[in-house]
Amino acid sequence: DVQLVESGGGSVQAGGSLRLSCAASGYTVSIYCMGWFRQAPGKEREGVAAICESGYTDYAGSVAGRFTVSKDDAKNALYLQMNNLRPEDTAMYYCAAGPWNGWASRCDFNSWGQGTQVTVS
Repeated sequence: DVQLVESGGGSVQAGGSLRLSCAASGYTVSIYCMGWFRQAPGKEREGVAAICESGYTDYAGSVAGRFTVSKDDAKNALYLQMNNLRPEDTAMYYCAAGPWNGWASRCDFNSWGQGTQVTVS
């Protein structure tokens, strides 16, 4: 299986920036999708950003233009640069990975990290 470990969370003032990192280990050869999710208290889990094998990216409308997802295949690492943070971005952020489901045109995320807290005040 795949193990994912997030880092880089913390507390910042509105308008500030954070860079989250996710390190993947274990059986990573079949990983074609990596992404970030978040969950705030009282809310459902929300997809934030994803990146596929080719480097194509997708973002939630609420973060488009402010967040940038990237990856380093040689290091099996995923990153999320978050700029112009808002209080509404406060949540636990989770790294995810999984195969690409071509029939459903989606990433079937099946590996998850423990999460890193982001607090914006």
